[in-house]
Amino acid sequence: MAFDIDMIKGLYSNMAERVDKAREIVGRPLTLSEKILYSHLWDGNPTKEFKRGKDYVDFAPDRIACQDATAQMALLQFMQAGKPKVAVPTTVHCDHLIQAKSGAAADLKVANSTSAEVFDFLESVSNKYGIGFWKPGAGIIHQVVLENYAFPGGMMIGTDSHTVNAGGLGMVAIGVGGADAVDVMAGMAWELKFPKLIGVKLTGNISGWTSSKDVILKVAGILTVKGGTGAIIEYFGEGAKNLSCTGKGTICNMGAEVGATTSTFGYDESMERYLRATDRSDIADAANAVKEHLTADPEVYANPEKYFDELIEINLDELRPHLNGPFTPDLATPVGELGVKARENGWPIKVDWGLIGSCTNSSYEDLTRAASIAKQAVDKKIKAKSDFGINPGSEQIRFTAERDGLLQIFENLGATVFTNACGPCIGQWDRSDLKGDEKNTIVHSFNRNFSKRADGNPNTHAFVGSPEMVAAIAISGRLDFNPMTDTLLNENGEEVKLDEPLGIELPPLGFDVEDAGYLAPDEDGSSVVVKVDPKSERLQLLEPFTPLTPESLQGVKLLIKAFGKCTTDHISMAGPWLRYRGHLDNIANNTLIGAVNAYNKKTNFVKNQLTGEYVGVPDAQRAYKAAGIKTIVVGDHNYGEGSSREHAAMQPRHLGVAAVLVKSFARIHETNLKKQGMLGLTFANEADYDLIQEDDTFNFLDIAEFAPDKQLTLEIVHKDGSKDTIKVNHTYNQSQIDWFNEGSALNVIKRENAS
Repeated sequence: MAFDIDMIKGLYSNMAERVDKAREIVGRPLTLSEKILYSHLWDGNPTKEFKRGKDYVDFAPDRIACQDATAQMALLQFMQAGKPKVAVPTTVHCDHLIQAKSGAAADLKVANSTSAEVFDFLESVSNKYGIGFWKPGAGIIHQVVLENYAFPGGMMIGTDSHTVNAGGLGMVAIGVGGADAVDVMAGMAWELKFPKLIGVKLTGNISGWTSSKDVILKVAGILTVKGGTGAIIEYFGEGAKNLSCTGKGTICNMGAEVGATTSTFGYDESMERYLRATDRSDIADAANAVKEHLTADPEVYANPEKYFDELIEINLDELRPHLNGPFTPDLATPVGELGVKARENGWPIKVDWGLIGSCTNSSYEDLTRAASIAKQAVDKKIKAKSDFGINPGSEQIRFTAERDGLLQIFENLGATVFTNACGPCIGQWDRSDLKGDEKNTIVHSFNRNFSKRADGNPNTHAFVGSPEMVAAIAISGRLDFNPMTDTLLNENGEEVKLDEPLGIELPPLGFDVEDAGYLAPDEDGSSVVVKVDPKSERLQLLEPFTPLTPESLQGVKLLIKAFGKCTTDHISMAGPWLRYRGHLDNIANNTLIGAVNAYNKKTNFVKNQLTGEYVGVPDAQRAYKAAGIKTIVVGDHNYGEGSSREHAAMQPRHLGVAAVLVKSFARIHETNLKKQGMLGLTFANEADYDLIQEDDTFNFLDIAEFAPDKQLTLEIVHKDGSKDTIKVNHTYNQSQIDWFNEGSALNVIKRENAS
């Protein structure tokens, strides 16, 4: 039986009334996204139409999911909120703090030892506050959510940008910062700007080497990493119905890579099959009773150009397999064209590693498609030229795959099966085959391939593809290999060709597992004691941020002017730094160390205006903080692209950064800055970015008049005494200005709970 079935049935019982009311108010047929949004309004039944991309709206999400790296800070914040129990169903999943090195059993043992303090903290906090806890090794958060918690027509938020994976089961699932999650845990509304809508019409059917992954790789090439910002992508058409549920999840998962608020599909037979296969027939039965409300009105899909802000059409019959990269997930290249492109750009042709897994592609179906290629290599006596690593998505998938012989196929090829965890996808990879910054190429089925992400090496060229394509490329050992046309030389010196992959949507013998890894919380956790050692290097209780005053926003110094792409990985790196995610002061030592200084094109090397010396970014910032001087960060387009990492906002705030001024923001990061009581600003004139000089000081002339829809005036004082005055924009509404005035959103919650 499903978790929280009464909550789901309660939502469905109100859905018809709320959808009908919304349709009446807007005066037209509704998309699926609109149906879900309007049926989750904080105030209940709709009373007005909301303008897409304009109106801020209060929503009531059904549930929350947190992964261990972000859960630490989220729960440290919730402990300050003054609540005895979370207000909505919430889970914590331990998947980020397990390093891939030797293999599943050994790596899990090491993680349970080295991160015992963090796991014990998360387990005890979960137990105290009524939160479901998934132990280390239970699986990757988004796969576990899809198997256990996702349901058609629901709304959830999660403290990870790939929460959007649950769109594969017809949800509106959105990645947020921990402060957003704390609001909802504390029983408050969750605010979101009503999204724009991008429709993707899929026709035809995927076949052969083409997979669901290639749909989103193609879409990423069309939209780029910021083309979906502020929008929900809704997939529809006969082609969508022909995809499996987990294939839909893969597509929704990587919607985060185009900046989309989320992605979703209408409820169909593939979702029903998946629900029943994962022991949730009760949800399938309930969904079938309201299925007309779990997809768009027929008129929408018949004439989509009238109902979506942007429309993309993809014929799956014609879609070719892709590999995207390197260094950005939107650089899309059809397989077969990559060799020429690689040689033109000097990308290494030799492939050192093939990695299969992550929250994007670690389902049973994914493993079967990749295993069908691996088995051919073994049977045809082809020795893999690259190293192989496999991360199953959950213990249920691992157990079932082992029972069905899939894992043995990979091991016969020489692959290492890692723990059911994120591993290399988020930089948790002890890669022993390279030293220093050697230039090399890897292929993987993950979602992101930013510089340094997988292994910390800025010269690792990572390419994103489907599990079966990763398997084929890794077996060949060459980036220019095209399995659809090329042959390989086997151990007998014979030329052999790989056959098309064969996948199994759901295990014929059903899913099975001995211990899924779930711990339910005590009914009454009031007696549970949560201890944090004041001497701990891993955990630190939080102190409230103090408000930024108009006086403190005069004489602000430039910390860094970031050049080009500046993702949350650049602002707050993962990898070995994950160990400090629960200790704000310690992890602050990685703040912006990956950002490129526009003045010398170096990382972690900026001018300390107080001494004139060049030092690391955190060192300069701590010097300013000690002197009581606030600072500003200047950036380019799509600043804060990447994960939901609220540390990328909390760390600068902790160190004394008052404002971030950029050409444009990624959605989650802009919200995170607001939540922490900072100023997230954009240039009214993008060319003003070029006015900023290395020794500049800034005065916020009219910050005392901070108000919605009102530009701010910024005075830039240069070293020679000359000045420039520019206008800057913001998107703060009055509630968000209240966060700023109080010092943070959490301070507002504490005040309201105390009154």
